[in-house]
Amino acid sequence: MSDTASSLERDLERLLDQERFPPPPEFVESAEVTELEQVDDHEAFWADKAGALDWAQPWEQVLDWSNPPFAKWFVGGKLNVAYNCVDRHVEAGLGDRVAFHWRGEEGEERDVTYADLHRDVQRFANVLKDHGIETGDIVGIFLPMIPEVVVAMLACARIGAPHNVVFGGFSPESVKERMEVSNAKALITVDGARRKGKTAAVKAAVDEVMEGMPSVKTVFVVRSTGAETPMTEGRDVWVDEAMEAAAADCPAEPFDAEHPLFILYSSGSTAAPKGILHTSGGYLTGVAYTHKLVFDLKPESDVYWCTADVGWITGHSYIVYGPLANGTTSVMYEGAPDYPDKNAWWDVGEKTGTTIFYTAPTAIRAAMKWGPEYAEKHDLSKLRLLGSVGEPINPKAWLWYHKVIGGERCPIVDTWWQTETGHIMISPLPGVTETKPGSATQPLPGIDARVLTDDGEDAGTAQGFLTLNRPWPGMLRTLFGDDERFVETYWKKYGKETYFVGDAARKDEDGYFWVIGRVDDVLNVSGHRMSTAEIESAIVSHEKVAEAAVIGQPDEDSGQSVTAFVTLGGSQADGDDDTVNEIREHVAKKIGKLARPKRIIWADDLPKTRSGKIMRRLLRDIAEGKELGDVTTLRDPDVMQQLETKVKERQSADEE
Repeated sequence: MSDTASSLERDLERLLDQERFPPPPEFVESAEVTELEQVDDHEAFWADKAGALDWAQPWEQVLDWSNPPFAKWFVGGKLNVAYNCVDRHVEAGLGDRVAFHWRGEEGEERDVTYADLHRDVQRFANVLKDHGIETGDIVGIFLPMIPEVVVAMLACARIGAPHNVVFGGFSPESVKERMEVSNAKALITVDGARRKGKTAAVKAAVDEVMEGMPSVKTVFVVRSTGAETPMTEGRDVWVDEAMEAAAADCPAEPFDAEHPLFILYSSGSTAAPKGILHTSGGYLTGVAYTHKLVFDLKPESDVYWCTADVGWITGHSYIVYGPLANGTTSVMYEGAPDYPDKNAWWDVGEKTGTTIFYTAPTAIRAAMKWGPEYAEKHDLSKLRLLGSVGEPINPKAWLWYHKVIGGERCPIVDTWWQTETGHIMISPLPGVTETKPGSATQPLPGIDARVLTDDGEDAGTAQGFLTLNRPWPGMLRTLFGDDERFVETYWKKYGKETYFVGDAARKDEDGYFWVIGRVDDVLNVSGHRMSTAEIESAIVSHEKVAEAAVIGQPDEDSGQSVTAFVTLGGSQADGDDDTVNEIREHVAKKIGKLARPKRIIWADDLPKTRSGKIMRRLLRDIAEGKELGDVTTLRDPDVMQQLETKVKERQSADEE
């Protein structure tokens, strides 16, 4: 170990002994919030926060909770989300303010102002209308991290067409599924996307699955990389050409506060993805308020960078809608953090003068693995606040982030929330909260979070189930087209007025929340949630596979990695390396590369109850080398001994 590395290890050990980190005095001096707001009247509190938006028509009722769990917020109120994110800033004389410093991995640079967005959103909205897209029509978006993805989302919001964004790293098969189940009328995609020096032909790949999207009548294609692009006459439209021909002015029509803004598909504990539906007024209130509060936002001077992809809820809430509603200058980066070198992010951060940096523990752990020297090459002194999102962050990663990236001067906001919640729910307030590495600390003002036992009692300081016990404006309204599944998934365990998060958690003696992780069959790989059933379904669709069971295992790089127990069909023996690679690539094609199993363990059979249910708990115990409990409920208890042998063989092979 080098002297530098040894010195850093000693510093981290010193910091670990500290346990608590009060807000730095110099940060508190200029903090926007230095006292925790007390909430006595829940509805009055949220009405006050909604007042920060521009409403075309005031609401008549703050909250209608007469039919739980189906909430309605700001009933009777009308607004336009795109107007709140763009027009009002231009009208206030801020048109020249940069909305996005866009940077590409090859050094490309584009600065997009609010006036630029105002112009392009209106033209793109008219393009959609010119091609038959009307209020209420679903529009799919499958784009990389380029400014056009923001323009597309806001253009949809401007005309009241809910968007359905698919993460750019997913496969065309996943696009097909999400367009089909949402009955999307149009799809916005791109000629090609860059990643680590390579260009993927996106539109050509999408064409291969178009037959599975019968509802899609128009495909809008963004010209980005110049990749060779097949175009079908009468269906496919080049966006740049259509925008040149479109009218320049598209008035922002006010829509009801409960008008659907977007659907975002999230993995659930069954194979079918869940179409999480968010509406306009409540969602925008929640993301604008929490973005300003949690990040101590100063729009006139801050340069804010959220490294998420727009295809996930973090990108929706804290790259697009929250920051733009607050008139923020943001950084958007198309590329990987380690290309063309492992200092790529820090280079962009230095050159853009980033002051607020919000990323995932997965990325922090990767940077730790690469070493501090990459960050130390750059002047990051303008950073004043750091954030973490996507999964619980372990204390050592927290401390490394604090020391190496933040220089021990930047508070860290470790945020907990979900696709379903819409916005941050539990987080430190950087000018107020004394933080503990690894704890998301306490619920934000206006949020009622608790840890309950299985019977619904307060769990005290013991581990229990995280719940939300009062409606909040940014909450999902339902699952698209499936109210029954919405109730069953989130509101059955404790009744229709208590939202069951699906995470295990505990509260310490100071009332700080420590979120432990999922309690259902959902994995969190690199901060991205994927269901075991969805991955299993993809594996079993391979022609050689008869059955599969998937579990998550701790992984120092990705938080969790995918381990699959696979039974081959017919009389086939254990598969070889070629079969392993075939299955991994098959899953990548069906879902995306993130879902590929890191380990495949061949199994003659799987542990099942007499009713045929696979006992994944036992598979996790075997994989982690734990003592097996009672296996008498299994249809064939002997299968466990066989699997233990297989796991040991796999571990030996991995070590070699």
